[in-house]
Amino acid sequence: MAPPKTVTLNDGHVVPWLGFGTGTALYKADAEELVRLAIETGITHLDGAQVYENEESLGAGIKASGKPRSELFVTTKLRPASEGQVINVKALLKESLTKLGLDYVDLFLIHSPSPANKEGKLQDLWKQLEEVKAEGLAKSIGVSNFRVEDLQTVLETAKVIPAVNQIELHPYVWKAAQPIVDLGKKHGILTASYGGQTPVARVPGGPIDPVLSTVRERLEKTRGAPVSAGQVLSKWILQKGAIVITTTSKQSRIEEFLDTEKVPDLTEEEIQSIDEAGSKLHKRIFMRAVFGE
Repeated sequence: MAPPKTVTLNDGHVVPWLGFGTGTALYKADAEELVRLAIETGITHLDGAQVYENEESLGAGIKASGKPRSELFVTTKLRPASEGQVINVKALLKESLTKLGLDYVDLFLIHSPSPANKEGKLQDLWKQLEEVKAEGLAKSIGVSNFRVEDLQTVLETAKVIPAVNQIELHPYVWKAAQPIVDLGKKHGILTASYGGQTPVARVPGGPIDPVLSTVRERLEKTRGAPVSAGQVLSKWILQKGAIVITTTSKQSRIEEFLDTEKVPDLTEEEIQSIDEAGSKLHKRIFMRAVFGE
């Protein structure tokens, strides 16, 4: 199997375009077997979080796969604090590393700007992330679910620009997400998408469905092989300049995601038609409170 397509981050480290997430369906669940399956099927980017409460099983899946650490890209995220709570980022990351059975993570993210943004603590939190990066506990650092104003707050004092902002990204939130993605591009911050399959997995029958069907049929003719609606969405995300974080319990779906690399690019007209159909319905599934929805 050919190595997965990668993207170079603003700090020079390289991240595979496809990550296997251990939240959503695996939230607080044992992820060992599915992580092992994902790695053995060809995924080398694993995405975890302290709040998922399954870092031990993520680490066990990595160990069970037998894949060398140097060939894997592992992400975890800082648990959001309670209001007024004092956070020791280094201590929390060391706890994660113990659970994961690793000496470092490739990417460490602030999982949510709240409540630190409300308490004026975002800049201090980011400074602590810069410190764990300097110590080598995290190769790259970034954020998750950050809005334009949250990114701007961090950028005011940051010595290290965030490498990644992981957000919910699909056509039904594109209108709201575009300013965040654009600000990221301006500063070299890569957008990572989660929830990208929402239009087909969670909002069937929406205004984007007929457009996805038309695009899928064109791609199948061009490729001469099957193309799924999910692959069309993944191509749309990639062509927006983002990477894909997803999860599944089926090997066939893992193979389908990896196969997206072989799907031809969407045309500018097809991307535009997906954008326009997506703008007819705003549907955020995750982090609605952060985004004021």
